Amino acid sequence: MSSVIKKTGLILIGLITGVMLSLNFSAIAKKDNIEAVHPLPIEELRTFAQVFGRIKSDYVETVEDKKLITEAINGMLVGLDPHSSYLDKDDYKELQIGTQGEFGGLGIQVTMEDGVVKVISPIEDTPAFRAGIKTGDLIVKLDDTVVKGMTLNDAIKLMRGKPKTSIKITIVREGESEPLIFNLMRDIIKIQSVKSKMIEPGYAYIRITQFQEQTGENLAQAIKTLFAENTGPMKGLILDLRNDPGGLLNGAVAVSAAFLPENALVVYTEGRSADAKMKLHANPEYYLRGPDDDYLKGLPSEAKTVPMITLVNGGSASASEIVAGALQDHKRSVVMGSQTFGKGSVQTILPLGNNTAIKLTTARYFTPNGQSIQAKGITPDILDEAEESDDQRLREADLNRHLSNGKKSDAKKADATTDKTAEKPINKKKSSKNKDKKNKTPIEFGSVEDVLLTQAMNYFKGITSSPEKKSDETDS
Repeated sequence: MSSVIKKTGLILIGLITGVMLSLNFSAIAKKDNIEAVHPLPIEELRTFAQVFGRIKSDYVETVEDKKLITEAINGMLVGLDPHSSYLDKDDYKELQIGTQGEFGGLGIQVTMEDGVVKVISPIEDTPAFRAGIKTGDLIVKLDDTVVKGMTLNDAIKLMRGKPKTSIKITIVREGESEPLIFNLMRDIIKIQSVKSKMIEPGYAYIRITQFQEQTGENLAQAIKTLFAENTGPMKGLILDLRNDPGGLLNGAVAVSAAFLPENALVVYTEGRSADAKMKLHANPEYYLRGPDDDYLKGLPSEAKTVPMITLVNGGSASASEIVAGALQDHKRSVVMGSQTFGKGSVQTILPLGNNTAIKLTTARYFTPNGQSIQAKGITPDILDEAEESDDQRLREADLNRHLSNGKKSDAKKADATTDKTAEKPINKKKSSKNKDKKNKTPIEFGSVEDVLLTQAMNYFKGITSSPEKKSDETDS
């Protein structure tokens, strides 16, 4: 038996070595000065081969080679950070569907934490949102299947399915002594990327729920419609990015370009390879995906000068943070709300052939002024302290194996960022009603019940007290 394992090990080492060489996994450091090729980790590959052989010979059941190799690849990627993963045919297809804005499921943004599925945010106007599923909820069972031990992709596959089919979800929620059971009906999840309306004459509201393939075009149409509907001068525009989990990078550049001067720096990235080092500007070449006409070309000129407020919270992540950071750094918009999620890493989809791919973290995002978003987020200019104190949601820095901030000075401050008080605090006194909000359905952003939207309007109109006066009233 030992000779068989030994032979198997030698064959696997040769196979893996050949594959690594053929795929150019020669580990050449792509820096300014090309370094020497690192030798292959023969001892570690021998250990891998020995484990593989033992499983093949001694595991209680026969296991296919494909399954073992696939699980090894999964483990290799998942062990890096929360956002790198292997995409098989189904996962690759689901990724493409998700960016197009329509799929069958429940409407939950999730991650994996300590072996269970954790809710990042429910998506507006979906079964999960309407049922009252909340950020931070732990999904422990799907129907009668225990989630512990599943991969995130497997759990997502169980939650998605044909519309009008039901699923029972068991959730553990902080503050609840017993698990909560939700019986949900799957539906076609049509994510309306851009929503807009006139709040009142002179004041426009635009909400972006997710950055998809058509987000830039939809935003351009919304801006044109709003400015056409408004009969007098436009006095203010509110851009709502709360609970927007992000999406496509070119969509974030397009949204920023709609409000920034031409060629203004929107975001830059830093990584190990030359391809991972980019500077993206407010220019069509960075947001158009082909030879299409520039849909931002015909926007009213006032769109780049109208006073703006950008609303964010702990559910604003990735592309949302890029937009908020760009508008903030260029002093184009006041940012109001609570500290954002802090997902400032770039995932590149690298096709492997046979309709599979890997999603690999290749770089970090930086705002125009050089601030790293990763594990830190965007700090609002005006901090909504009531929202901040109630906002117990999961952040990037809370995830296991999260990527570091990338800048030594920022990394030291990252843990303290969420405790930082903005220059102009609002809502300093926490309402007693907040204690009863635990099990209520989240309010609809943009509605008359949206307190932060009301505060943004008050800020535009000068109703909000000055910081000095607010501070005096609080101390008395």
